[in-house]
Amino acid sequence: MPGTGVAINPEWALLFAACSTKPSEEKAIALQSLLKQTIRWKFLFAMAERHGLQPLLYQALSGGRLADEQAVPAEELHALQRAYQTNLHKALLLSRELIRIVDHLTALGIEVMPYKGLALAEALYGDIASRQTGDIDLLIRPRDLPRIRQAVGELGYKPHLTLSPTHERAYLKSGYEYAFDGAAGANLLEVQWAIQPRFYAVDFDMDGLFRRAIVLTVAGHPMKTPSAEDLFLVLSVHAAKHVWARLVWLCDIARLMNLPNLNWEWIGSQARELGVLRILQVTILLANRLLGAVTPAAAQQFLPEDPSAVALGEEIQNYIVSESAFNTESAAYFRLMIRLRERPGDRLRFLQRLVFTPGPGEWNAVHLPVPLFPLYRLVRLARLAARIARA
Repeated sequence: MPGTGVAINPEWALLFAACSTKPSEEKAIALQSLLKQTIRWKFLFAMAERHGLQPLLYQALSGGRLADEQAVPAEELHALQRAYQTNLHKALLLSRELIRIVDHLTALGIEVMPYKGLALAEALYGDIASRQTGDIDLLIRPRDLPRIRQAVGELGYKPHLTLSPTHERAYLKSGYEYAFDGAAGANLLEVQWAIQPRFYAVDFDMDGLFRRAIVLTVAGHPMKTPSAEDLFLVLSVHAAKHVWARLVWLCDIARLMNLPNLNWEWIGSQARELGVLRILQVTILLANRLLGAVTPAAAQQFLPEDPSAVALGEEIQNYIVSESAFNTESAAYFRLMIRLRERPGDRLRFLQRLVFTPGPGEWNAVHLPVPLFPLYRLVRLARLAARIARA
């Protein structure tokens, strides 16, 4: 693998080639060469599903010269086709639900923005079937949560989490999302009034995201969604939170990097303001090294080189292909989140908020009367110390 001494197996190489942003002919030649090796098909398909890449893998292996030469065994291609069709059916179901939800909220004068999921599939891939479908994600303003909860309840959705009014007010400050169960499954709808929990200390201006929104057609229906520049920042921070554990997130970033009119000067300015320059640099490095995404000259100009980002990128490359799960409650994870921040002040804020920001876990573990609510900070500290000790 470029930039490291790690050797990768043919299945990984196939995934990287299938979702690379290289020209189709160049991609087909690379895939053709890789398919001459012994492929563990069940292992490959399990990896593709885990990394959200089944649709892209099917499209890469079923078209053009690979189809003409029957490079993929018919039985294996048929299995991949079934998975593709299953994803398409789910995407159509969620599209119908998304339109129903957005139309209902709009009629009530509540503004929401789909992002990730279906909106991302349309914006970056041009087709809702080209990206593996998960759930419906909506960005909202925090003040709208009570009305949204009531409105989606009228459509049959029930909150996955039940909070008292006091806890909900606190959760709006410390948390970032509220999940709802629908007839088609649990956690089918997630509404988010922040990009991450507060303790990560990356404070996006949600009103700004709404002001800069663009209109996108999702399943034939116009909807607002974040601008490409905002999306680049949001997706990079989201991937970092999960240690870039799913390759589909880098596929999304690679396609954003390919957009010809992306305003890199604005992205660099916002990244400096938010204190996430290093996170963006690591994300770009990973997209470049794993997927061959070309780093635009403007990105290099407005996101200055950071040796620490290069070292982190190489470390995370090794982690991604190792297929080992990163324990997000371990001391190693929290150290990594600190190392990803370039400013000492942001590192300190992360630590302070991590230690002293209680949430549903603390509220469920210990029931305190409202006058003693500030003591939940001590409960948080004790539970966090216990988790780290066990990790």
